[in-house]
Amino acid sequence: MSEQLDFLIFGAHADDAEIGMGATIAKHSAAGLRIGICDLTLAEMSSNGDVETRKREAAEASHVLGLAMRSNLELPDRGLLPSPEFIERITLEIRKHRPRVVFAPYWQDRHPDHIACSQLVQEAVFNAKLRKFLPDSEAVNVQQLYFYFINDVYEADVMVDVSEVYDQKIASLSAYRSQFETGTDTVATPLNQGYIERVVARDRLMGQKRMITYAEGFISKLPILVDRFE
Repeated sequence: MSEQLDFLIFGAHADDAEIGMGATIAKHSAAGLRIGICDLTLAEMSSNGDVETRKREAAEASHVLGLAMRSNLELPDRGLLPSPEFIERITLEIRKHRPRVVFAPYWQDRHPDHIACSQLVQEAVFNAKLRKFLPDSEAVNVQQLYFYFINDVYEADVMVDVSEVYDQKIASLSAYRSQFETGTDTVATPLNQGYIERVVARDRLMGQKRMITYAEGFISKLPILVDRFE
């Protein structure tokens, strides 16, 4: 059995987690937490780059963020249907790593794969705690499921001050040169038309709500539990 993770973050493609919460990952990794990312697809349908390039870029980004592990389920890009098989595979990934907290993309986004990933992970988190679901693997009760923003931003329930580690987020995004940089053979996409600059502006605006330089925001379907108000 794999060593337990504190956080397990799911994304449809390598770079989703970095866009949404790269600095939060860096901050908690530096504090000694074991954090992993599971990418559902190899992003084989991306207009720029190829699968092998994306793997190398993901490995570089993982090193920057100090990840304990990164996996890829190799589900079909642009084919993330709500199938029992896909839900089972995600459920087994959760049971393998036994995270306290799971993160998934927010369920509203311009990219259909991000929406599908969110739905699949929600199903898997629920199924992971059921003893009679895939009974050959041990049930896992995830303490909390949070949702991070990728392309579209909504009102956050909670935010993390990431001002001191924001450079690591930029470095992790910069690892994905095939997606965010332009070249002679590059197809124009939203990602290579100033996308990182817009992410920076978004995180600045989020931080402004609490008068900090940068913040990343998250949504929870459950009430946020506190021991007491500070």
